[in-house]
Amino acid sequence: MLNVPTLWMVFVVNFSALGLIWAYVTRSYPKFEAARYWMASAFVGAAGAMAALIRLFVDSPVPLLFGAAGIMAASCLAAMGIQRFYDRPAHLRLILATAIVSLAGVVVFMVGFDQMQLRMLCYTIGQGLPLVLSLRLLLSPPEGRVSPGARLSGIVILTIIGIFLVRTGGNLLGYDFSARAGGQTHAMMVLVLLFLSMTLNFGFLLMAMDRLRNEVADLALLDDLTGVANRRHLLQRLSEECARSERSGEAFSLLVIDLDGFKTINDTHGHAAGDACLQHFTLMAQTRLRPGDMLARTGGDEFCVVLPSSSLREGALIARRILEVCRQDAAGCSGNDIPIAISIGVAEWDRGIGQFPDRLIAHADHALYAAKKNGKNDFAVYDPAPPLAPEPVEAARKFA
Repeated sequence: MLNVPTLWMVFVVNFSALGLIWAYVTRSYPKFEAARYWMASAFVGAAGAMAALIRLFVDSPVPLLFGAAGIMAASCLAAMGIQRFYDRPAHLRLILATAIVSLAGVVVFMVGFDQMQLRMLCYTIGQGLPLVLSLRLLLSPPEGRVSPGARLSGIVILTIIGIFLVRTGGNLLGYDFSARAGGQTHAMMVLVLLFLSMTLNFGFLLMAMDRLRNEVADLALLDDLTGVANRRHLLQRLSEECARSERSGEAFSLLVIDLDGFKTINDTHGHAAGDACLQHFTLMAQTRLRPGDMLARTGGDEFCVVLPSSSLREGALIARRILEVCRQDAAGCSGNDIPIAISIGVAEWDRGIGQFPDRLIAHADHALYAAKKNGKNDFAVYDPAPPLAPEPVEAARKFA
């Protein structure tokens, strides 16, 4: 037979352990704000379970009130953690108002009017409503992709809400599922809710792991200095665009950009000034790109821009826009300001390139060399020489 005091003790121990795990996550990743709420939820839930355990041995309503307040607060903090995980403002006022009104209802129907059914209804609303408010974020997140942890958490919350509805319906129909009634039915509900609460926290942990893993993956594809894509990310994107163009026949363009005289800037002003020039150029270039275009730093003072669904002419227009903003910025330099000049090569994907992005890069490099040869601070497009036409047969016979 299930023993309710033992179950509550297991609840206290497990949630204290989960609180310690979230405390470690919070300490290791201080910017991960959701972990703070889930840590508080675990510790407050453990305190509420301890108060509920004391209520089984002390004939006083005070421990029961503290227990109800702790469990409802834990639910509210868990919901606020979900909202912060998705970078949404925590509905603090709404959640606090729900908890306060629900707790006031528990007090009224315990001390003023001893109505077990209404008391349990208030307690259930205080527990369930915050979780219901955050359910949409788990099952339909803003970015559109539901992670396995979020899916697990959403399923668990739906199951918990289902149990709450069954418990509330049973109480309203005359069945006493409260702690006062005791019995195996109440013990079974405590056991199931204990299991689901722990599973919900495991869902949160999976969400945290997925978020941290994605952040690490993003860092592996970003340039440390400028924050734009790095060479690895560029090659991945070019491979995708080449494969897409191979299937659809729709061309795209590539810009290869080189800062003119960058070695002189480093030698004259120092590497810190050179780094500042790279960051400044990155900001200027991004103001002239379209949504969907990708700027990448491939190393040193070299950059590339992937222009999806763009012809050679459209690529040349973007190159001109980037060149003009740099020229305008250089014209406004004075004193210790360092003017930035760039050269750009523009190339367009064609069937001869196929799924080999290095060929497209070579074409854009060829155009870049042409721009530098023409005096730098300019752009050039890759224009392969047309194949030689065979001589007419009549002309060949004439000169034979």
